[in-house]
Amino acid sequence: MTQREHADHAGPDAGGGARTAFASALRAAIGASGLSLDRIQARLRARGATVSVTALSYWQSGKRQPERAGSLSAVRVLEEILDVPDGALLGLLPPPRPRGASRRDRAGEEPVTFTREILQPLLDRVGAPDALDQQHQLRLVGLHDRCDIAADGGQLAVTSRAVFQSGADGQDRWLLVYAQGDATAVPDLHPVRNCRVGRAEVDDDHGILVAELLFDRALERGETHLIEYTLRNAGPPYPHCRATHYREFRRPVREYLLEVRFDPTAVPARCWQYANATDEAPARRRLRLDSGNGVHAIALDFGPGIFGIGWGP
Repeated sequence: MTQREHADHAGPDAGGGARTAFASALRAAIGASGLSLDRIQARLRARGATVSVTALSYWQSGKRQPERAGSLSAVRVLEEILDVPDGALLGLLPPPRPRGASRRDRAGEEPVTFTREILQPLLDRVGAPDALDQQHQLRLVGLHDRCDIAADGGQLAVTSRAVFQSGADGQDRWLLVYAQGDATAVPDLHPVRNCRVGRAEVDDDHGILVAELLFDRALERGETHLIEYTLRNAGPPYPHCRATHYREFRRPVREYLLEVRFDPTAVPARCWQYANATDEAPARRRLRLDSGNGVHAIALDFGPGIFGIGWGP
């Protein structure tokens, strides 16, 4: 699951090490099952998942990774066929790589979780057609995300508190972009304090929400403002989030705090933080669960790039 500020983001492990982990786990599960790739393909097809033998071979060798919604759904079926725990394979996948040409724009990196072509129509409809390119006068100073995982392992809700500093008079709104990934519906957006929802658009095919969060009043230059909002999913069952939550930053942030809280019946065996800053190799660190069945990670002076928490068996 991902969020973006002014088209910044919040979802899975972006490192090449995660791809190797997925390939290794898949290869081991296939070996333990005793099934040939042809038989696995036949069982997938019988359950409505179409994956070629070549694709399966590439996945287990690490040459390619599942990225599209149909492929990710097939991995869920694979977990059943290979008799591994839910999320044992999906939880090792990084976020989808950008499609098409990779380029920078004036505001930062091209979005990772979805392309400009997907996002631009939504930005046009909320009256922010230049959000990806313009230099914004509202600077994100600090951000705190809390992701709550339900008993079924799906994402219950994400609550965010953001502090901004205005670089010019008259700043009165923040543009939220949230990507639900391959879930069937985007979450409901609820303003908690110091903001209200303005224009909002949804792309159900790609699970993307774009919404204005309007401040109570316009800010003066140098003034700071704090807002809080919650994105709540319908359920149960709650949408699966590939055992990860991350945010993609297109511009630097001074401080980012990410929490993931698990239902007592859905506590994972291991958790880790990961970061993939622009032009830097991805980094991972093991996290320990606290007494409240949660973990947290902090990024200081971070971005552009991806920062998140993953978990698994």
